[in-house]
Amino acid sequence: MLSQVLVAFTVELDNEFERRMGLAGYAGARLSIVVWTNLMRFIGQDGILVRDLGHDAQVKFQLGCLERWGFVVMQAGRRPGWGSGRGIRADWVVRLTPKAVKAGEIWRPLFGEIEQRWERRFGRDEIAGLRRNLAGIADRLPYELPDGLPHAGIDPVVRYPSRSSAAGGESLPLATLLSRALLAFQIEFDSVSPVPLVLCANTIRVLSAEPIQMAEMIRLTGGSPETSDIGWQVKPFVLVSPDPTGRRGQVVSLSPRGLAVQAAYFQLIRTIEKRWEERFGKEAIQLLRESLDGLFDRLAEGMVAPAGTARAGDQTPALGRRDVGPAAKQRMRDLMAQTEAFVSDPAGSLPHFPAWDMNRGFGP
Repeated sequence: MLSQVLVAFTVELDNEFERRMGLAGYAGARLSIVVWTNLMRFIGQDGILVRDLGHDAQVKFQLGCLERWGFVVMQAGRRPGWGSGRGIRADWVVRLTPKAVKAGEIWRPLFGEIEQRWERRFGRDEIAGLRRNLAGIADRLPYELPDGLPHAGIDPVVRYPSRSSAAGGESLPLATLLSRALLAFQIEFDSVSPVPLVLCANTIRVLSAEPIQMAEMIRLTGGSPETSDIGWQVKPFVLVSPDPTGRRGQVVSLSPRGLAVQAAYFQLIRTIEKRWEERFGKEAIQLLRESLDGLFDRLAEGMVAPAGTARAGDQTPALGRRDVGPAAKQRMRDLMAQTEAFVSDPAGSLPHFPAWDMNRGFGP
């Protein structure tokens, strides 16, 4: 439920951001809040050294994407590996382009505006209660966490420093509170499981010993075509073969090893939930569950795409492009199909763990 509510909030905010960027003259600027909360908001008017942003592979990968899409510059001309993370040096200065400055102007107030929408939609007391429940967890975590759920795999908990002072969770944005609770759960899961939570909760969860068509993975996981694909991390746990009925495409099922991982996933989820009841209090976790569950009756309303967005069918250029090419048209169709599923059945269609897609500006 943490994952599904966070994805719903992200879709609503990302849609409004894209719409406003289009009105400002930047059509197709489909960056997600993940990039703002974890990276772009730290780049001031005078720029910042790459090393001060972290200088790990994830940061360099994001910087390369933002460079290719026209949101940051790191040096004059096209460097070797331009548009990727290759060759980015720690002593380079990262600067925002005018498009990125406009993006920041739109993003800053948008978190509060979407929260206010949620208060009107679900009730002020209900959202206040959800915030209190999440803040109660955030304030008791033994380490500091980023403000947004990162787009890639999480390093061990040592990546995050021990808490030095009270975080004041009540004052944090709702999206941050959701992200930190979810990330804390992910860290606990990934520290024990040999397979990351993002893979277990999506691909491995929806498969079984019975083969299904590969194309069904997008619908079953709620992810994009790219995040639903059978990548190298999943291949040791699945069996892929031609469709035995003779239809086009391939079928996929869990191997015996994959079935064991799936069983371990469900068991570990239950174990961690029990630990959280012991750590934070059984009543507190039950209240959090009830607060999240109470949102689902009207969760779909915020995901209805407004005009001026790709999810509503607007044909805009892909990130970093000026023209509307075949890839942009296909991505629009994919986004429309995903949105229709989210709106028609949020509980059944939203991902069980966010899988941010680089091709969607690191959005769902």
